[in-house]
Amino acid sequence: MAANETIALHQRNGVNSSNEFGIPLNELKSMMEQRGKESVTHVAQHYTDVDGMCKLLKTSPTKGITGSPGELERRRSVYGSNVIPPKKSKTLLQLIWEALQDVTLIILEIAAIISLGLSFYRPSGQTQEGQAACLPSNLAASGGGDHDEGDTGWIEGAAILISVAVVVLVTAINDYTKEKQFRGLQNRIEKEQKFSTIRNGNTIEIAVADIVVGDVLQVKYGDLMPSDGVLIQSNDLKIDESSLTGESDLVKKSQDRDIFLLSGTHVMEGSGRVVVSAVGIHSQTGIILTLLGASEEESAKETKRDEALLNDTEAGEGADGKAAPKKRRSKKEQSVLQAKLTKLAVQIGYAGFGVSLLTVVILIVVFCIEVFGTNNISWTSECTSIYIQYFVKFFIIGITVLVVAVPEGLPLAVTISLAFSVKKMMKDNNLVRHLDACETMGSATAICSDKTGTLTTNRMTVVECFLAGKYFNDKLPKAQDLPPSIVQKLVTGISINSAYTSKIISPEIEGGQPTQVGNKTECALLGFVRDIGRDYDSVRQDITEETLFKVYTFNSVRKSMSTVISNPDGSYRLYTKGASEIVLKKCSTVLDEEGEIKNFTAYDRQDVVSTVIQPMAQNGLRTIALAYKDIGPNVVKDWDSENEIIQNLTCIGITGIADPVRPEVPDAIKKCQRAGITVRMVTGDNMSTARSIAIKCGIIQPHKEMLVIDGKEFNRRIRNANGEIEQRLLDEVWPTLRVLARSSPTDKHTLVKGIIDSELSPNREVVAVTGDGTNDGPALKKADIGFAMGIAGTDVAKEASDIILTDDNFSSIVKAVMWGRNVYDSIAKFLQFQLTVNVVAVTVAFLGACIIKDSPLKAVQMLWVNLIMDTFASLALATEQPNEDLLLRKPYGRNKALISRTMMKNILGHAIYQLIVIFTLLFAGEQIFDIDNGRGLTLHAAPTQHFTIIFNTFVMMQVFNEINARKIHGERDVFSGMYTNPVFCSILIGTFVAQVFIVEYGGMWFTTTPLSISQWLWCVFLGMMELLWGQVVSSVPNSVIPKAFSFGKAKKTTGTNAAGRVEYYEDEAPDFTEDSIRRGQILWFRGLNRIQQQISVVEAFKHSTDIRGKAASNHDDIRVVNAFRSSLYETSHHAPTAGIHDFQPRTSGPFDDDEDDDAVEKRDE
Repeated sequence: MAANETIALHQRNGVNSSNEFGIPLNELKSMMEQRGKESVTHVAQHYTDVDGMCKLLKTSPTKGITGSPGELERRRSVYGSNVIPPKKSKTLLQLIWEALQDVTLIILEIAAIISLGLSFYRPSGQTQEGQAACLPSNLAASGGGDHDEGDTGWIEGAAILISVAVVVLVTAINDYTKEKQFRGLQNRIEKEQKFSTIRNGNTIEIAVADIVVGDVLQVKYGDLMPSDGVLIQSNDLKIDESSLTGESDLVKKSQDRDIFLLSGTHVMEGSGRVVVSAVGIHSQTGIILTLLGASEEESAKETKRDEALLNDTEAGEGADGKAAPKKRRSKKEQSVLQAKLTKLAVQIGYAGFGVSLLTVVILIVVFCIEVFGTNNISWTSECTSIYIQYFVKFFIIGITVLVVAVPEGLPLAVTISLAFSVKKMMKDNNLVRHLDACETMGSATAICSDKTGTLTTNRMTVVECFLAGKYFNDKLPKAQDLPPSIVQKLVTGISINSAYTSKIISPEIEGGQPTQVGNKTECALLGFVRDIGRDYDSVRQDITEETLFKVYTFNSVRKSMSTVISNPDGSYRLYTKGASEIVLKKCSTVLDEEGEIKNFTAYDRQDVVSTVIQPMAQNGLRTIALAYKDIGPNVVKDWDSENEIIQNLTCIGITGIADPVRPEVPDAIKKCQRAGITVRMVTGDNMSTARSIAIKCGIIQPHKEMLVIDGKEFNRRIRNANGEIEQRLLDEVWPTLRVLARSSPTDKHTLVKGIIDSELSPNREVVAVTGDGTNDGPALKKADIGFAMGIAGTDVAKEASDIILTDDNFSSIVKAVMWGRNVYDSIAKFLQFQLTVNVVAVTVAFLGACIIKDSPLKAVQMLWVNLIMDTFASLALATEQPNEDLLLRKPYGRNKALISRTMMKNILGHAIYQLIVIFTLLFAGEQIFDIDNGRGLTLHAAPTQHFTIIFNTFVMMQVFNEINARKIHGERDVFSGMYTNPVFCSILIGTFVAQVFIVEYGGMWFTTTPLSISQWLWCVFLGMMELLWGQVVSSVPNSVIPKAFSFGKAKKTTGTNAAGRVEYYEDEAPDFTEDSIRRGQILWFRGLNRIQQQISVVEAFKHSTDIRGKAASNHDDIRVVNAFRSSLYETSHHAPTAGIHDFQPRTSGPFDDDEDDDAVEKRDE
């Protein structure tokens, strides 16, 4: 139908031709709701055909739009931009308000206000003489307190509120900054995402956001559709629409069956051209996202109600009255480190709770014995309030011990370490998509790598060929050296039987290398056409992509590509290229020296394999065979029966394509092997080529039992008589397997799953996988860490990955291993330092409470130690740079204790030294320094030099022990690399300077008094002795520490899935992400105790009758500060991610650090 007839028809359908564009926006939106054959019918009824629709949209199906700025702006004004507006970000005030909504914070805020208000309260009605009758003389004498307490008691309450404000502000600002950075990164990714578009007859790459309605897109295998569109032309195009429809079957698109392509769907096979019909919020994906955004709050509320119901159901009883079995929660599995941290937190919580309970019991028992036993005082109603005050004070001391026991800085250390590492990994060409992949990589024991582009340069060139019966292995022939009939078939076959998006662009500067655009193998063949003196562009101009009759695109099953063109006489010619041994099996004839067709027998085929293909493969060349076939008119009834069509071919020749090994790869693989990581090559190339490359890379080593097999042999070995895969058979293959050639994506997935699920040894594997193709998605998703290629990788592969290699280089994977191990070690370093502080603090608080009925370290001093020291230590120890030494040890495993025996030796060793020093100063300090005794005073008494020296010495020991904590594997040189970390040095100096100000000018705020120069020197000296003591501790063999003293192993539990297979998972381990349903056990523990303690404090104040009642609140500061700090992790604001990991936490990783020490000394989510 003519163009004017099409427009006239459309006018009759209600479109005003006076509009600039002939189709309204709403009509395009409603049109894209059609599916299947309805799409073809709809276009035919309304626009005659796709060409008629293009005319109404004022675009050309072959040349696209002109792309002038004015035209683009007009199209955006009518049809919208290809941008989906992001959800409105929260303001800083909203984030502050959200931070204040936490139940724990509310309780603590109320307690802080009560503590501040009651500090000015003056109880009346009871005299000192009345109180003395209720207590022994020693307690009554020490209970008078300081008359100026009302002037200073408010300081602690104010300090609590200040700490509340600081922590809330820090949390809100941190969230605000992270959200801002996330949006910036998202915008950057969107701007960098390009798509092949035809404008004004030229194929150009434009940003996805710049696509407008009327643009003509060139879609190909691996693309993610950026907008809705209508198919103009296609070659064996198949789309995965499961993201929109939920149907897993691929949908074939062609002009006669289905012509609508939807945004967000994946191109799995073939290629084609599409005219854009809807963009942004008007596309099908945009409409869905808009609806989701509009109902987000309602959905969130409904989800919470559903989860509450689910929890109630799980916690309830079954129909038979028995407890319902606990079901596995369908959430993202925890990473290796997360599982260990959770387990460690629970273990510390149990230990702290036990010590705190014991402290309370001992204090109450001793008090009761002293008052009611030794002094024989009776309990009268007048004394009840006094006794309750004491009991509440004891309870508060016990809670103080519990809070001190938990390493509150751990969440901050984890967050800082991961954020620091991810930022630095960007510079090492690792774009981390899922945060937990960063540390999981540190536990990797196996890497299954692609060959092309990862181990090799991916710049392919034909260097050898077999044409006209001759093997050209020294110099490539020119066109004049070959028979004309061979040259014609060779040039035409290569030119049209390649994606038209593959091309070679001449260098911009003289002497430079030409740029290869598109598939690198096809570019090598196109370059070969140029090398023999012909031009592929002229062939493509004569035979355009639209005139191709049928295209069988390359996929992992075919391992070949075929194109059919029609001749003027009604006959057809088919051109094929693909893996040499596969194509040769389909050849029955060959072109000889004269370019004539002759028979190609099985003997001839074997001769070519042994004399041509094998020598090429042994030189590391990829071998590609070229063939053709003439088909008469009306011979083929069904062009989809490719197996019947692609046979009895005539072989044109064989090419050998070189893809050199990257120069840095052999050294990188050697580093992996030295680090205990097994590298395996999984490739689609033939065995000889794969073996040759593996030898050059160092994957295969001489004199070692290593297996090199192809996909066919691999499947034969792992399947039983019924054709089913058996783990037992897989376990016989994978330990020695190093090269898997001619493998399919299914083989790759099977291998990865088999290694992960194997129980061959107690040390289960942590597997990393690289992939670039769409069909690598399942293997990338199954792996513990999936690496996608940033350059050669398809959108589908990138979406399934955890880390994107922006340079497609294997050496970048080695850097990821270093950073992963560095993250793990950074957390361990912080734990070693923090647990030493906590062991000492808990012991001092416990023994001090039991012996002198007071804590030598005061509440506000603990505020400084726990809040400031923890934060600074997190920042200092979590920002260590990785070094090559990290690759000299074996990987951690899933079940390797986070606190190894080496670390426990350091913790206990330094704790012993610090306790000896502190208790010596506590009980003999007044004699050593000739100062007044600070023991036995009330909690609000004036500060003494005695307790100030204890506090100052304690902090100095932590400052110098922070240097010791930099090494966790028994190294003696604790200063190594310290000066290359300016953050660590700055924090060390800053902490010391701050301590000087606190001691000299802290006064009543920090319960300190100025010290003399000699006293300062003694404090610093005792702190510096930590360095010397560290050398002594390092000399102690690890064998003196029982293995039971290692903590933080990921707890393994078992369950059965729907298929009846036993699975391993963390049943009790809560996730640390925002979307976690249950809060951590430790949060529950501490939250419950805080509530009980706060109620007790209120009751104590209510019944208080003298000044000493106020002293009961003295330890509140500790709980307040640490509660805020601890909640930072349980409610950490990690951005929720779609869980592509589907691995189960398994038993120990292959190399336990403790076992190595005896001889010589590792996902939510």
